Amino acid sequence: MLQKELYLKTSGFLRAKEDYEKSKAVIVGVPMDFTVSFRPGTRMGPRKIREVSYGLEDYSPYLDESLNNKNYFDAGDLDLPFGNVEKSLKIIEKSAENILEDNKIPVFLGGEHLISFPLIKKVAEKYPELAVLHFDAHADLRDEFFGEKFSHATVLRRACEHLKDKRLYQFGIRSGIKEEFEYIKQHGFLSFAEVKEGFMNKFDEFKNYPLYITLDIDVFDPSYAPGTGTPEPGGCTSKDFFDLIPYFKKLNIVGFDIVEVSPINDLSERTSLLAAKILREVLLCIC
Repeated sequence: MLQKELYLKTSGFLRAKEDYEKSKAVIVGVPMDFTVSFRPGTRMGPRKIREVSYGLEDYSPYLDESLNNKNYFDAGDLDLPFGNVEKSLKIIEKSAENILEDNKIPVFLGGEHLISFPLIKKVAEKYPELAVLHFDAHADLRDEFFGEKFSHATVLRRACEHLKDKRLYQFGIRSGIKEEFEYIKQHGFLSFAEVKEGFMNKFDEFKNYPLYITLDIDVFDPSYAPGTGTPEPGGCTSKDFFDLIPYFKKLNIVGFDIVEVSPINDLSERTSLLAAKILREVLLCIC
């Protein structure tokens, strides 16, 4: 059962329904950027994604479907103790646990990438065969960062501790230390700088697993998504990603997050609009 005391109610995402019981997916915002190491501001991402969603049509020409026909609930933003990483991760984990117990799909909006760790952990408990599709500019596979085990730079390393070996698929990665690239060679798959080609090459392999998708908005070139904490030149185009959307429909997606949208670093709002449009497509695929 959804624990309402965990949330601060906000205006909902485009066409979100009011009936939690009938919803297939539940949107949760996580306004957290406590371990960000370069540019802060991602705590403002969830609200901005919702705000700009009202500029989108509910109909997707990519999928020929409308959100009017889908049931999903927007719970609002989690009420986190500012600066307390450990307690915040426990609250995120509890939220995911409640949603999964109700047999709904968790859809979380960041916030920094560390929020994905407790989510993947809980989803993996429910789905032991889980694989993770990770779209990002950065590998996020360090064992520690500035002496910390829990950081936006260590999130996928921590997540791997709760997955079977070789169940991490990374796309678009173009930044990291050597040890991270060595780690993924031994424990997963990495498509260096490429998104579409790597995704299609491995599609027949990962389509058989329950999947958690984590999307860091900096997987896109900064010309498409400048509003992020650690922009990295050389990324994919928005078209590259939307070309993949019809294939999402063929996957068993059991959890999703989109993270690292930092509105204060993008006055044009195109980063938030991109995130909102991606969210629309994902909801159409999973609901």
